[in-house]
Amino acid sequence: MIEPIPPRKALDNLDLLILDLLQKESQLSNTDLARRVNLSPPATHARVKRLESEGFINRHVAILDQNMLGFTLICFIFVSTNLHQVKELEEFEQDIKSMPEVLECQCLTGEYDYMLKVANRNREELQRFIRKLNHFSFIGRIQTIVSIREVKDSTTLPII
Repeated sequence: MIEPIPPRKALDNLDLLILDLLQKESQLSNTDLARRVNLSPPATHARVKRLESEGFINRHVAILDQNMLGFTLICFIFVSTNLHQVKELEEFEQDIKSMPEVLECQCLTGEYDYMLKVANRNREELQRFIRKLNHFSFIGRIQTIVSIREVKDSTTLPII
């Protein structure tokens, strides 16, 4: 059964400004954030905590430089499955979530069922990952596309 979504307080312009600043500069101190949005530090803190508790802020992370850490082979892997049972799909998705090489997994419409964004250090790692995928008997087709250059990488949503 699908759980109903609890009602949330509507976001005002100040909430949107706070979210925009935090998604661009997550290490802003509460005092600096309060100064930038022209609000007292306690009021700013309360808004941030509310935005977190209501799910507008999922997590705070550090975004690492993949090239400096040796992950220079970024691939997009398209997967078609022969799965139609919800339980099997959920199990496959849980398996994908547990694979550290997978940075993103999107469920698609069209020719392929899933698109994976995968980070590897070299071709051998990619080959091992493809072999892991091939162990799933219900995968009908895999297409791998290697990224030759990243043009844009952003986690910033255009909210304001």
